[in-house]
Amino acid sequence: MPVTLRPLDARRFPAWFERSRAEYARDLVALGQTSEDADRHADESMARSFPSGAPTPGHVVFDVADDAGVVVGYLWIGPDTSGDASAWWIWDIVIDADKRGRGFGRMAMVLGEEHARAQGAHTLGLSVFGFNTGARGLYESLGYETTSVKMLKELD
Repeated sequence: MPVTLRPLDARRFPAWFERSRAEYARDLVALGQTSEDADRHADESMARSFPSGAPTPGHVVFDVADDAGVVVGYLWIGPDTSGDASAWWIWDIVIDADKRGRGFGRMAMVLGEEHARAQGAHTLGLSVFGFNTGARGLYESLGYETTSVKMLKELD
């Protein structure tokens, strides 16, 4: 199944930005944050990542397109925050819910790895919420290894 990564058209950036922010906030709510706290946290995170309203240098948001050219999701990739130019990060990847399970995410990850490698990356990291078992399984099958685990227990 052919998949391509196409740089997101600048005219579509505001809609993508809001989608990514909203998806992150929903995930934070799923982790137990209030809607208000999740929205605030997502707003602050996106403002840090896009201080001028556009991707910071080296970062790129790609549309993930199927073999017919239909957009099925997106991939945001760029250098990590360590200052090591060879350390890159998958900042966000989402395949539309009705398109999952068809190999789009796997192919997007492989193409993202190729893009990072072409930019001089020697490592590629990512973060995944513990409840996202499907994504965790995909990443593990692609050779990603767990490097840290955060745990939480509700005491109320």
